[in-house]
Amino acid sequence: MKPIWTLTLMLAAAPVAAQQAPAPARPAATPVPATIAKALADPARADQQGDDERRQAAAVIAFSGVKPGDTVIDYLPGSGYWSRIFSGVVGPKGKVIAAWPARAGTSDRGKAGVQALADRKLPNVTAQIQPGDLPSSPVPADLFWTVQNYHDIPNRGAGEPALRAFDAAVFNLLKKGGTYVVIDHADAAGKGMANTETTHRIDPAAVRRQVEAAGFRFVGESRVLHNPEDDHSKNVFDPAIRGRTDQFVYKFRKP
Repeated sequence: MKPIWTLTLMLAAAPVAAQQAPAPARPAATPVPATIAKALADPARADQQGDDERRQAAAVIAFSGVKPGDTVIDYLPGSGYWSRIFSGVVGPKGKVIAAWPARAGTSDRGKAGVQALADRKLPNVTAQIQPGDLPSSPVPADLFWTVQNYHDIPNRGAGEPALRAFDAAVFNLLKKGGTYVVIDHADAAGKGMANTETTHRIDPAAVRRQVEAAGFRFVGESRVLHNPEDDHSKNVFDPAIRGRTDQFVYKFRKP
């Protein structure tokens, strides 16, 4: 049976990782709509707000184009940081589906994430452990959002076939004109998927190639998480770079 919990909820964010050095200057970003600014300023997010600058939350959510009334799938939401923000942005007429694939959702970490969201009790959020390891949704979505997860999909020997299946599933669950946003740790140009299991990085060009092959149109890139001081050689969990990796923010649209 497909376990789904509709939760009037939202999750406490994990503690902010200590910064190893001052963050680099950020490029200009998309103007932030009032609905996003209001969601970020919500006093109920006081435990999260100290991490907003590092994550460039206002800029990347504005770049996604999400708006009130939208249905958002936050795939592999971890502590629920983004799900909680989206809840405020889409409002009472919108939906946020915090989705864990079966393998991740039944792990101790996944179960903890579901429970933490349940404890937050927001009416427009659903925590969903999916029946399999491919994305699915009970309703068509306006936005599919995944952060620092795409590089894991080809691991454990799954390779490019797993990426093709994943992107096809995302394509099928989005509405016509729906948006697909991928944020991940960048690897050096030309590396492809060589280091996805070692340094946990992926070549942005490989991501674009895979997603476009599924039928998506590339809309653009935000560089607000670009860090020129990251030479892409270190594991993303190395204390010298953790929390400050060079990341790409890619936006695609279903025609």
